[in-house]
Amino acid sequence: MTTQTETAQRPVLVVDFGAQYAQLIARRVREAGVYSEIVPHTATAEDIAAKDPVGIILSGGPSSVYEPGAPTLDPGVLELGIPTLGICYGFQVMAQQLGGEVANTGLREYGATDAVVANDGGVLLGGQPAQQNVWMSHGDQVSAAPAGFEVLASTAATPVAAFGNAEKCFYGVQWHPEVKHSDYGQDVIVNFLHKAAGLPADWNSGNVIAEQVEKIRAQVGSGRVLSALSGGVDSAVSTALVHEAVGDQLIAVFIDHGLLRKGEREQVENDYVASTGVRLITVDARETFLTALAGVSDPEQKRKIIGREFIRAFEKVQSDLIAEAAAEGDPIRFLVQGTLYPDVVESGGGTGTANIKSHHNVGGLPEDLQFELVEPLRTLFKDEVRAIGRELGLPEVIVARQPFPGPGLGIRIVGEVTADRLEILRDADAIAREELTKAGLDGEIWQCPVVLLADVRSVGVQGDGRTYGHPIVLRPVSSEDAMTADWTRIPYDVLSKISNRITNEVREVNRVVLDVTSKPPGTIEWE
Repeated sequence: MTTQTETAQRPVLVVDFGAQYAQLIARRVREAGVYSEIVPHTATAEDIAAKDPVGIILSGGPSSVYEPGAPTLDPGVLELGIPTLGICYGFQVMAQQLGGEVANTGLREYGATDAVVANDGGVLLGGQPAQQNVWMSHGDQVSAAPAGFEVLASTAATPVAAFGNAEKCFYGVQWHPEVKHSDYGQDVIVNFLHKAAGLPADWNSGNVIAEQVEKIRAQVGSGRVLSALSGGVDSAVSTALVHEAVGDQLIAVFIDHGLLRKGEREQVENDYVASTGVRLITVDARETFLTALAGVSDPEQKRKIIGREFIRAFEKVQSDLIAEAAAEGDPIRFLVQGTLYPDVVESGGGTGTANIKSHHNVGGLPEDLQFELVEPLRTLFKDEVRAIGRELGLPEVIVARQPFPGPGLGIRIVGEVTADRLEILRDADAIAREELTKAGLDGEIWQCPVVLLADVRSVGVQGDGRTYGHPIVLRPVSSEDAMTADWTRIPYDVLSKISNRITNEVREVNRVVLDVTSKPPGTIEWE
């Protein structure tokens, strides 16, 4: 095993050709019990080999293989002798590089399409119905498979919709098996991983815990560690994992930045400490954060300010604990963060693609950071983190908590963050959460950001008089891992009750609207 990989598990590498679903492919591989990582299509054969992968999956992408400047694959990658699966654009890249033919016939396929499995479907499609519904998104077609490849499926418009070469363990499908719209999509991925490549299903929460505990101990040694505990799932699990590794060397620090929702400080100080036994220091930094955010409306600037002030607050705690650390052993030089894989991806790391937004714990950290970061969840998706939390014995009230961003309500106020605006949003958010819980919808909703459009005013009528208040946006979404999401269809009577209560009980709000945008194109948070 080489040292370049982020885990002791040898990965399946997902080569990203700019697909919106590259992260979803990686997630599906992990669902099959195999560790995965994403790499950019610009990775050379040497780069790929250095990661010592057990498999490669070439993602889809929006380009045509014939376009000037279209994403390409180092031809040496297909000479490494590693089991490889091509999907959509990646399927066409494979076909072209291995001597097959890709043509633009003028026949396009988008959405649900009937595919016909040839013969027994080979190892990739074996055991599946001869005719099945698949999800297509392409304009070019593989018109002829490379020499030595068997055609495994076709459609009315695509003569070669899937192919395989069992000797080389090279396979490909024109459709998207990673999306649930393909009826047997996960079976395709499972068959490639377990039957074709012969990989064991040994990626699970127990292995991750043992692996990360070993890594944390190796990194920290006898050093003292501070943990950025916010009360959210990510920081709660990362703190518990590091505590599992180093015990009393860890001090959890909860920064009350004034951007919290109602009752969150109490939940951290009571529920979490009772369940873990972690030593907790609470820092009241509300005035500091509000002062730093005064006059700032740009969302990226807000994220960077919040990230900077988090670090400055921890540095202050570090300074205050110097005497204690000197008396007890090594100085405090490690900081735990609950960074997840989607944070890294969206901040432009891991794929070589565009920066969607800087997460405060990735792109928003100051350059003169005085800590060495400990990020045990950096390669994980949210549901994997929840599984680890349950394995560590954290209470369900914490593990099942809906995601809440580290910058808190600061990025749910569109406009300047002020104490008055925070109170308005805090009250509206509490009402929405209370009514959704009453309706039994917590399990159906991944997250429901409540957003205050602070720089927008709308005309209303309240108490027979004209009002000029703020709109509140409800953003309920359903998702598996936050990489893609759809808006949750909340019953109208629940929405009506939330709206009535907010406009009746929250000052300066006279309008409630519902955000019905999926991700993509929109992100889950507004800022």
